[in-house]
Amino acid sequence: MASSADIAAVAELLGRHPQGDFEVVVRHDDGSPRVIRNQPILDTGQPMPTLYWLVSAIDRLVVSRLESSGAVSEAEAAVEPEALIEAHNAYAAERDALIARDYTGHRPSAGVGGTRVGVKCLHAHYAYYLAGGEDPVGRWVAARLAENDAAPSTVSTDAQTSVAVIELGSHSTRLLIDRGGESIERHVTLTRMAEGMGSSKRKLLQPAAIDRVCAAVERYKTLVDANNVTAIRAVATSAARDAANSDELCDRVEAIAGVALEILDGEAEARLTFSGAVAGLDPTLAPFLVVDIGGGSTEFAFGASDCEDSISLDVGSVRLTEKYIESDPPLPEELSACVTVTGAWLDDVDRELPVAHSARTVIGVGGTISTAAAVELGIAEYKRESLHHFELSSAAAEDVFRTLATENREDRSWNPGLPAERVDTIVGGLCILVKVMRHFDLEHIMVSEADILDGVIASLR
Repeated sequence: MASSADIAAVAELLGRHPQGDFEVVVRHDDGSPRVIRNQPILDTGQPMPTLYWLVSAIDRLVVSRLESSGAVSEAEAAVEPEALIEAHNAYAAERDALIARDYTGHRPSAGVGGTRVGVKCLHAHYAYYLAGGEDPVGRWVAARLAENDAAPSTVSTDAQTSVAVIELGSHSTRLLIDRGGESIERHVTLTRMAEGMGSSKRKLLQPAAIDRVCAAVERYKTLVDANNVTAIRAVATSAARDAANSDELCDRVEAIAGVALEILDGEAEARLTFSGAVAGLDPTLAPFLVVDIGGGSTEFAFGASDCEDSISLDVGSVRLTEKYIESDPPLPEELSACVTVTGAWLDDVDRELPVAHSARTVIGVGGTISTAAAVELGIAEYKRESLHHFELSSAAAEDVFRTLATENREDRSWNPGLPAERVDTIVGGLCILVKVMRHFDLEHIMVSEADILDGVIASLR
């Protein structure tokens, strides 16, 4: 079993004292623990399904980056199903062999990563592979890391401090870690927290949606821990605002992230988005109108250097898609309904935020406008520098809308610049975008890849 020095080292790596017996089975060249093998029954009598555990901060960082890029599904598609099943079975058999035959308590079950089939956690597979297991997924991870020349260059030392924000949106869950004004980690994970809310009378976050969000938060927490973050905020927007059971989400996220989840009202969301979007822009371009098209809501924020007034509308890409779009491709009357509903909401902007029409520069943020710009440019892979401050013309927006709205889902998915996770909701979002541009008679709109994440980061500096 582990020595007192190993126990102390692992406790420091995990941020808590290990709950059961273990031994260090793989070490770095300097002797520090890399992978541990757990006993299958904890001191409390609870079963421990994870036999091999990746404890190295460096390894957890690079694998978390890989997971955040969508590599879990890539890995599962890349390996032979039979070989994966064999790995799960061998893992479970090795773990079960460590349990006394006469043990009568609860036993751990399933294979690598706590599942019997498929791929759930790349960390668990990589740990098993490093420990000598015949794991095709772990081998795939090792190859990808070598291919990418993944190095722990961004792991912080005590002299380097960082601040971070985790944002739980209606469509995606995102992370930004900033060090000294430089973004060192920026990730997005499709979690569809608002799934099912747009078409139901009672607004409830679905258990599967909460699970997806919490899984993303857990991965992000690994990156936060590895980068010596000294201040962090976790914020949620429209879906959490509307949900009757948001307390469950708050409790689970706080347990994982170690910080209370803030559910922002529409005004706070607009103000923070404005702060992030206009930072660094030429002040002669003011006054600004920042339009944030989200999954569950759309915010309008007006001002010069600071947000002076704002309004939040309950219309978003996910909300419109679930309520009005049922056909594939969408029927003309479905598209008309989305545009008409958006127009009705924009009447509220005219009444309550009339200064919006006096903006010199209109800035668009959010996945819908970024995707529209990427499709217009034909960017197959996301390139922030190509999209940030790109001027999307009204003609180009209308062209992208006509193209994507008239294609079925399969054909739509082939458009360069359209991420797979937005294929289902992009038409609903574009209905909002084109109606906004028509309503304000915009010749173009400035795309900004800086948004609420950057605004929250600024509040932490």
